[in-house]
Amino acid sequence: MDQAEGTVVIEAPLEDVVEVIEDYESYPGWADVRTAVVKARGEGGRATEVAFEVDVPVLGKASYTLVYVYAPGDTGLSWTSKDAHGAIREIRGEYLLNELDDETTKVTYRLAVELGPLMPGFLRPEGQRRVIENALERLKRRVEMG
Repeated sequence: MDQAEGTVVIEAPLEDVVEVIEDYESYPGWADVRTAVVKARGEGGRATEVAFEVDVPVLGKASYTLVYVYAPGDTGLSWTSKDAHGAIREIRGEYLLNELDDETTKVTYRLAVELGPLMPGFLRPEGQRRVIENALERLKRRVEMG
C-alpha cells in the first residue's frame, strides 16, 4: 500500500485545528464524507472509533470504521481501518500537528489507502495525492473561517 503525504500551514492556533479535526460528526458539512458516526469514545470523551460513508469517484460508495490513536500534547493522531466495504479495502493515516507560533499551525497529512481491484495501479498514487490536497485545503478553509 503506497503512502502519500501533504502539508499545509493554517493561520490558527493548534487547539482550533485539533477541535475541527476531532469534530467527526461535522465532517459531512465540509469534508468529502457522506456520513460520520462516532461508535466509541475513550479517555476525555475523544472518539476512538468512527464509522464513515463516502463516495469514491469512478469506483462508487465505500463504508469503513476508523480506529483513532491520539499523540500526547495534541501533536497528532493516527488511524487504521477496522473494517472496510465497497470501493475501499484498507486505510491508514495520520495528522502530525506542529504549532509554529500562537496563531499558526503546520499540518502534515499522511495517507495510505488500498482501493478495490477495479482501480488501475497507475491511478492509485495520483488519487491519494488528490485526496490529501483536497482534505488539507478543506481543513484549512474550515479552521480559518471558524
